[in-house]
Amino acid sequence: MKSNVLHSQAQEAGIFSAYHRPEFFCELMNRGEDLPEALRQVQERLAHFDIKELRHRTANAETQLYRLGITFTVYSDREAIDRVLPFDVIPRVLTAEEWAFIERGVQQRVKAINMFLWDIYHDRKILQDGLIPADLVLKNANYCQAMVGVDVPGGVYVHINGTDLIRDRSGRFLVLEDNARTPSGVSYVIENRHMMLRLMPDLASGMPLRSVEDYGLRLHRALCDVAPKGVENPQVVLLSPGIYNSAYFEHVFLAREMGVPLVEGRDLLVENHHVYMRTVAGLRPVHSIYRRIDDAFLDPLAFNPESLLGVPGLVEAYRRGNVTIANALGTGVADDKAVYAYMPRIIRYYLDEEPILGSVETHICAEPEGLAFTLANLEKLVVKPVGESGGYGLLIGPHATESELEDFRQRLLDNPSNYISQPVIDLSVAPTLCDAGVEARHVDLRPFALTGKSTWVLPGGLSRVALRKGSLVVNSSQGGGSKDTWVMSV
Repeated sequence: MKSNVLHSQAQEAGIFSAYHRPEFFCELMNRGEDLPEALRQVQERLAHFDIKELRHRTANAETQLYRLGITFTVYSDREAIDRVLPFDVIPRVLTAEEWAFIERGVQQRVKAINMFLWDIYHDRKILQDGLIPADLVLKNANYCQAMVGVDVPGGVYVHINGTDLIRDRSGRFLVLEDNARTPSGVSYVIENRHMMLRLMPDLASGMPLRSVEDYGLRLHRALCDVAPKGVENPQVVLLSPGIYNSAYFEHVFLAREMGVPLVEGRDLLVENHHVYMRTVAGLRPVHSIYRRIDDAFLDPLAFNPESLLGVPGLVEAYRRGNVTIANALGTGVADDKAVYAYMPRIIRYYLDEEPILGSVETHICAEPEGLAFTLANLEKLVVKPVGESGGYGLLIGPHATESELEDFRQRLLDNPSNYISQPVIDLSVAPTLCDAGVEARHVDLRPFALTGKSTWVLPGGLSRVALRKGSLVVNSSQGGGSKDTWVMSV
């Protein structure tokens, strides 16, 4: 009884005194009487802060982030090229039980995705059995003919995966989409923790937090696991498009965390179907490449002949098994938003298991019934282009104007295969420091999974928060911010 009284007092005190309990699931407040002890402690400690102090610490955080170069680039904004991802000093908290559930679900999903990719580039049994339309896969813009028949080490195509999760009104975790090509954002997970420990030691001290410090070591180990056979001490490199890429900070960060060279296409060359790195001491063999360059720009001999970012001959060296590329070519089929609708079937087909993580109901506009349903309910749905990311090109029906609805209606009629639609989910919220005080803001979560000989999931992940009141769009390019994600060990 005493614990419940303290819990109630914490919810009404300090920074929470004016907190409006939302109708959505609040991850810190709407957990009923069975509040885990660790969350109760977080509530009580936060209640002792005042808004002025939190604003001061937030200002310090943004100054430090900028000085450290922890920025991203918004290409569409000519006035502000480099931006700091807004950092909220109120952490997002996940219990040990919640994390164990997420971890199992992500591992299951990654395993099924890798089996699906092996199949569609080899026997295509899932297509022959009619569980997924063949055209959806074989005519997909991300399907890579160069990968047909290629046996990748360990059957691993997706070495680094980011699974975007949301929570609905009941607090249930749902997969929003998969990121199986070059998922970004893990550097913010680690730097957010560093920032939190520096700026909020009085909040974090003594808390049973799972560490995020060994991500670089784990990533390097996974890339060594999948190096070509017979190589005892694989040379790993991180291949970046260069300083003008929006995620260049992350490329530098991850290369440093792994202790490997950060290279650009001009630093590598292929001789006799083997890859080498140019160094002051001469050519040095390269065995595993963590690439942050899209498929189309990796090799001008195999794809875009005008690409200056890639390495001529890289794809043939890869096909011959002389180098490993992570993630593999052609993985974009697995994170296509239309293929997403079939993921529950894919999991059942390959693993003979029920999906651990639920999915959002999805209507494929390339199918007549999906298009008809979407057009009839446009004002109620979220409509997404299948190949876009970053929150671009989507329609949120309930928030759209009549002209926006009509514009999208025409887009659907002109090119239905480019779109899917989903119901608007009442995303969970978390207390967030805003201009008017501490208010509820919608959040999502991107856990990162690394696969070599096995799959390991970084405890926590990138928690993105929609800073605009009422907004459901959490992407940094659309004005979102981030939170440190605390996973409790007990």
